[in-house]
This record gives sequence, C-alpha cells and structure tokens, in this order.
Amino acid sequence: MENYIVSARKYRPATFDSVVGQKALTATLKNAIATHRLAHSYLFCGSRGVGKTSCARIFAKTINCEHPTEQGEACNTCDSCRAFNDGNSMNIIELDAASNNGVDDIRQLVEQVQIPPSQGRYRVFIVDEVHMLSAAAFNAFLKTLEEPPSYVIFILATTEKHKIIPTILSRCQIYDFNRISIRDMIDHLSYVAQQEGITAEPAALNIIARKADGAMRDALSIFDQVAASSRGNITYRSAIDNLNVLDYNYYNRLLDCFLGGKVLDTWLIYKEIRDRGFDSHFFINGLADYMRDLMVARDPSTIVLLEADDEAREAMARTAAKCSPDFIYRAMNLCNDADLNYRIASNKQFLIELTLAKICQLLSPSPDNRGDGEGRLQKIQAAKGACAQTPQAACAQTNQTNQTNLTAPISPMSPIGQTAPISPMSPIGQTAPISPISPITPTPPITPAAVRPLKKMSTTTFSINHTSNPAARTESAQSVAAAATEKRTTAYSQEQLNAAWQTFINAHPTEHILINTMRASFPALIQNDTYKIMVENEMQRNILTQAMPSLMKHLHDSLSNDNVNLTIEINQGEASPHTWNERQVLSHMIENTPILRSFIDDLKLTIG
Repeated sequence: MENYIVSARKYRPATFDSVVGQKALTATLKNAIATHRLAHSYLFCGSRGVGKTSCARIFAKTINCEHPTEQGEACNTCDSCRAFNDGNSMNIIELDAASNNGVDDIRQLVEQVQIPPSQGRYRVFIVDEVHMLSAAAFNAFLKTLEEPPSYVIFILATTEKHKIIPTILSRCQIYDFNRISIRDMIDHLSYVAQQEGITAEPAALNIIARKADGAMRDALSIFDQVAASSRGNITYRSAIDNLNVLDYNYYNRLLDCFLGGKVLDTWLIYKEIRDRGFDSHFFINGLADYMRDLMVARDPSTIVLLEADDEAREAMARTAAKCSPDFIYRAMNLCNDADLNYRIASNKQFLIELTLAKICQLLSPSPDNRGDGEGRLQKIQAAKGACAQTPQAACAQTNQTNQTNLTAPISPMSPIGQTAPISPMSPIGQTAPISPISPITPTPPITPAAVRPLKKMSTTTFSINHTSNPAARTESAQSVAAAATEKRTTAYSQEQLNAAWQTFINAHPTEHILINTMRASFPALIQNDTYKIMVENEMQRNILTQAMPSLMKHLHDSLSNDNVNLTIEINQGEASPHTWNERQVLSHMIENTPILRSFIDDLKLTIG
C-alpha cells in the first residue's frame, strides 16, 4: 500500500511556474538567473505559507542546473538536479535558525562556507526563520554575509522582518512575498481536487481559502481535513460543519432583523450562535467583517475588495442594495466599539446584546415594530402632546381620567415656534397671549422665580360656570401677562456674580475648552449691569457664544436679576495673565515651593 503524503508536501512547488500567487517575484528571480546578475545574499520576507522556503530551494536548484530551459527553469535531468530531487545535494545547506540561533551555530556555518562546491557552481545556504538569531549570532554573521566567497550565496527567510537588525538588512536584496489571494487559492485547490479525484463545491473551497488567511500551506492542510471527513465529497455544508465556521446565513438573518428593528429576534439568533459553541468575541468580529463586506459590495468599483468568487460577490451585492451607506457605517462603528470594550466588559453577553439592540434602532423603524416597549411610550407621549395643543373638548376625550372642566395650564417653557396653549383666563376660541419666550419679543425666558407671584391668585383654572363675564376674564388675562413680563432687579455684588460664574464652571466638568475659557476671563463691569468677557481667539468666542443661552439663564436665576448682560471681545493685545503655559506654571511652583526647588537641585534636574 502506497504511503499517504499530505497535500502540502505532495503539491509543494518544484518550479517557479508552480509557485502560487507570486508571479512578479518569480519572474524577477528568473530574469536574474538568465542574465547572470546574482547577488551574494537575499532576504525573503512574508507571512507563513506563502512560498518563501520553496522559492529559495527552487532558486538554489536552478542556479546550479547544467542545462536550464528557455523559460528559466531547471532541467531536472542533470546530475545536480537529480541530486537535489533525491535530497542528496551537497551544494544546498539548510539551517533552521529557530533551533540553531547561537554564536556557535553561526561559527559552524562560517566554517562550511570555506568549502567550495564539489558539483555545480554555487553553494547555497538557506537560513530559515533568521529573525530568531540572537544579537551575538547576528554580529558574528555580519562579516561573512557581507563578503562571502564567490561561490557562496545566502538566502535568508523570515516572517518578521522588523526583528532583523539594520546591518543585516543593508547587506541583502529584499524580496517581499504577497499574501495569497482567495482567488488564487481556490484555483489551486480546484487543481489539487482534480488530481486527487475529489469533488469539491466552489463555495466550500471559498470557505477553506478564507479560513487559511492567505497561507497556501494552511489551505492545503484544511483541504485534507475536510476531504477526510467528507470522504472525498467536499460540500459547503461539510466544510462549515467540519471547520466550525459561522455561516453567512446567520448574518443575513441578523441583517433582516436589523432592517426591521426586531431587537428580540436578534437576541434569539445570537443565542443560537452561542449554543453552537461560538465565542461572542468571534461573533462580533465576524459581524463587523460582514458589515465591511456589505460596504464594499454596494459599489461596483469596490466590489473587487470582496475576497470571494463571482457568484458570492453577486449575492452580497444584492444584499447590500437593501442597506444605506450610513446604516452600514454606523453599524460597523458599533461593532468596533463592542470589540474594543469586550475585554473590559464584566457582562460580555449583555455587551453584545446591547450592540445588537443599538444596530436595530439605527433606521428608526415604526414604533409598532419595536419590541422593547418604546413604541407604546411614543404613543403615550403623542397623546399627551395632542392633549396640550387641542381645545378643551378634544383634550377631555383623549384623557378621560382628567376633570372635564380643566384645560392645559400656561406653559412658559413651550418650544419656540409652536402655538402657545390656550390661556385659562381667555375665552375658548380667542387667540392666546404671546408667550414671553416667543421670538416676537426679546424678553428673557420666564423662570420659576418670576412665576412665583402667580400662586397668590385665587383662580388658576377655567370653569364653565364663569364664562358669562368676558370682561373679568380679559382683565385677569392682562394681569397674568403683566406679571409674566415683570423683570427681576435684585441687587447683587461682584463676588456673587463671580460665585455664580464659578458654579456654572463646576456644573460642566467635561467641556474643557469652555471651562478653561471661563476660568481665564471672569466678567469685568463696563456699566450698570453690562459686563465684558475677554477671550484670546475666535474658537473661544464661538464656544462661549454657543453656551451663552444656558449661561445667561444660570446667572439670572442665581442673582435674581434679569438685567445682567454679557459681551464677548477678543484680546488684541498681550496674552491674558490668567493663561500660563507649562513652563510658567512650573516656574511659579518652584518659586513658591522650597521643597520642590530642593528636590530639583538634589537630583540635578533641568526644565525641558
């Protein structure tokens, strides 16, 4: 019975043309051999399984071939080629630097360099995983690598070029190997399946290629594993089950729930995924990749970024057409936040479920389709809003639990631009008095202190028993409007104003630019109740202008004075004395803290 050889060894490249996914690089090596422009040292860099060591062996075999072909390949018939194929060549020496990384190992290598080739023209030394050499071994290797004998060629291979010292890199020609594309791996796996008499679905080969993550050797190993479990009939389902890969059907179902706003359904799908043994972190990263694939599949110009076959790309493009770019981008952002917070989350399942719920709310579907009770809440709020803006009869019909002889009270905080509610002191059908915060008049908003006198009135509701006296209602409405427009003029001091200013700063700890601007410039009196605020630049003025409405309301309420007014000016002269840089702050601390001065002198520190 013939011994079984794994596909990664059986189909290992033996010629430059059989190397998968490195056409430009192999063409360069073939041209160098054909023109006899060979360097004395090469460095092959790239991720695992992309063909570095295989190319090194092919290169060593070809430069010693006695009769190379016109295509630049070895003839496989001369004595040198046969010795290489049989594994008996004395001109090709391989060293694994992962296990031979000391100075003594490099010294033995240097000693072998002195021996000329017994057959062929070159002795080739292939040092695999060269980044594993110690610093002393690198230094012992430098001189020989820079000036080897004319018959010696070094080929160094590594997966981590950044770990190699610069003096080694400067002595080598560097070749960077590409990660093998999904398309190239699928083609090669199809060839292997044909040679082995195995039937394989393209979708299954796509799953294997994606699982290999750019490494052809890994793809062949996975291929053997799936072929063994499926008895030579590789289907999409057998590949999914054997490799424990999360099927895209789950993500498609989740997308439908996202678009429909079905929060609880997404949680049920997530439970199915967990019950199958998938890690939650793996799931959320897979969802992020799925959203990324949707983004690139929306545009024909970027669909080439989707590493899949043509059939899978068309299916993804049809799915992506149902989503807007804004939805996909925001979903990707939520998945990324979940990935970043996953390690520190105490309840990881809740983190993922919360992320799924947030994605469901991105499109703001109709309230009836929401499964979290938010729809019912919005219905209640809408009913209350209708009650506040409709006549008394409609209000009584909407809210049957209220008394039928009451209407909505005056609301001094009605949003600007909306019709003011009906005054309880005006006849039904007449125009309500203008709200104090209406845009028609610049009068400041009514505060609780201003409304307080209204509590002394004996009547605050409208009764149908009093509708027979229109004159009395008109007089009462006028008195309400006069009380609402009355300004507060309580006396205050500069210290009280500064205290109110500091209170506003303390109430906004996260708005750093705003509080730093306010700390650097307290109000300075110009005349009467008008104060000036001096800022250093346009950005500070814009930030302060945005906060001005809430700041003015705070000052008016704190001082019980509605005449306080602020103006903002940009300092055109020297910098404000309140604004220090780091050096000035440190100098001030040293001058006022003798212990700090002694500490700096004792340690002989200097100010940078």
